[in-house]
Amino acid sequence: MPVSPSKAVSLLLPFACSAATLSYAGSFIDDSKATLTLRNYYFDRDYKGVTPQNAAREWAQGGILKIVSGFTPGLVGFGLDATGMLGIKLDSAPDRSGTGLLPRNATSKRASDEYSELGLTAKAKISKTELQIGTISTFLPIAFASPTRLLPQTFRGAYLRSADLDQFSLHVGYLDRINYRDSTDYQRMSVASPNRRFLATAESDKFLFAGGDYQVSQALTLKYYYASLDNIYTKNYAGFEHNMAVGYGKLKTDFRYYLTEENGAAKAGPVDNRNAGVMFTYSLQAHTFGMGYMRLDGNTAMPYLAGTEPLVVSEGFLSSEFLNPKEHSWQVLYSYDFAAQGMPGLKATARYIKGDHIDLPSLGGDGLTESERYLELSYAFQGSLKGFTVRLRNSLYLNDFSTAASMRDDNETRVNIDYTVSLW
Repeated sequence: MPVSPSKAVSLLLPFACSAATLSYAGSFIDDSKATLTLRNYYFDRDYKGVTPQNAAREWAQGGILKIVSGFTPGLVGFGLDATGMLGIKLDSAPDRSGTGLLPRNATSKRASDEYSELGLTAKAKISKTELQIGTISTFLPIAFASPTRLLPQTFRGAYLRSADLDQFSLHVGYLDRINYRDSTDYQRMSVASPNRRFLATAESDKFLFAGGDYQVSQALTLKYYYASLDNIYTKNYAGFEHNMAVGYGKLKTDFRYYLTEENGAAKAGPVDNRNAGVMFTYSLQAHTFGMGYMRLDGNTAMPYLAGTEPLVVSEGFLSSEFLNPKEHSWQVLYSYDFAAQGMPGLKATARYIKGDHIDLPSLGGDGLTESERYLELSYAFQGSLKGFTVRLRNSLYLNDFSTAASMRDDNETRVNIDYTVSLW
């Protein structure tokens, strides 16, 4: 629900102040906690070649206040969470808006000076099973709420999580609306459609999911999830994570498989995709080496909810998700933790991904390619400045698609500074 910044504060203030006066509420208050995150974000995407827009470049300041209550005493405990979010424009212009940091007018292309929202979540708990209703966030392979811009993306719906079964976590949910990361209102859900892969205007108000993780042993975790976006697509996900000692280091194997088909009236068009990906990561002291491969089969690309992250093995802060029809992609990764040099909190990562065999007849034919080189340097301050982080990212994305209406080559830089403090 959209609210003005002043109203958001006035709505949250009574909730916060009640913590000091309602001590009789027991664990509802005693177990509550609140955090404030201040986020300064600069986003610069410089497009290459002949394009309608030369760049997407904006700078903004955000604030995220999260208040999480405990639960009332009794067999069934009840609670209430609140999240207040505020975004403020620091720099933008109509000819370079559209970074996803700020809402913008569809006609004038002018970004809003500020925007804010308030999310409320009612919750109930029995033992280790919790039900949430209202504003929720899911971080699952079939619906991963995007955290990659100024303010996080959220859903409206109901979400049940349970850890009552030993070594097994259960997730079941129903979503009917999505709130995009650069929006203040809830909208019907659609499918992501870069490169015109699906009909982006097709909408749905029903997303169902169920699944869970089973920890077979300390080394092996199995995962399965089912999801359906009503009258658009149905998705099955199966995967596993395995860790083992190899020599003086540790080897992690992350395997992910998606089977996606059209659902009901198939309003976004035909859906026929199988996606298998595996990532091997070897950690040795301060060094991490990674190598991965992903292959798409079937007649279409792999669909996922617009505004979310697809959570395939090419996941990350990349310009592309490498999910075009028939695409095969491989990647290499190297990361170094400077704690080994006496600088704890400082980390550097380099990554390269190349995709080929792409089948996009409307954008130049089959056998197309794309690639991305990604660099990241981050520092989490220690001691009295704990909670303060700085992250610098740069990527170069290239493809040989037809430039009209396709993803364009770009050189992208992101700088974000976060400060998170616990209020109580």
